[in-house]
Amino acid sequence: MQIPKIEKIVLNIGCGAEAVKDSKKAKSAQEDLTRIAGQKAVLTRAKKSIAGFRVRENMPLGTKVTLRGNRMFEFLDRLITIAMPRIRDFRGVRPAFDGRGNFAMGMKEHIVFPEVDFDKVDEVLGLDIIMTTTAQTDAEAKALLKQFNMPFNA
Repeated sequence: MQIPKIEKIVLNIGCGAEAVKDSKKAKSAQEDLTRIAGQKAVLTRAKKSIAGFRVRENMPLGTKVTLRGNRMFEFLDRLITIAMPRIRDFRGVRPAFDGRGNFAMGMKEHIVFPEVDFDKVDEVLGLDIIMTTTAQTDAEAKALLKQFNMPFNA
């Protein structure tokens, strides 16, 4: 029971300024993330109004999805074997751990996933990927992800 495990993977697309100008951007990001994850993504909304950014309370600003179990492992496999090799100038992932064994990475383009139809995408969005593990230290988490063939560059 002491062997570290991956508990969940959280995927997040923040539309930011684009969503403020056009509310359809968050909806299209939600559709793309749903296709990538294989599970319905939820819209993230603004908690409070900020006049300087032209954001009103409850305005959709992005989308997120939490994967667990078989869908999580299926996504991790597709990420490592299909999506990462399609990234331009890819030399590996920089190890970014939080000190408690959780790993976070960002992708500049969500279109590297084969589920996203390149012709129907109106704008290329970034994608945040956060992996929560039961590991106690960063070294344990890195060893765990290395066993899943995560291509670290350092």
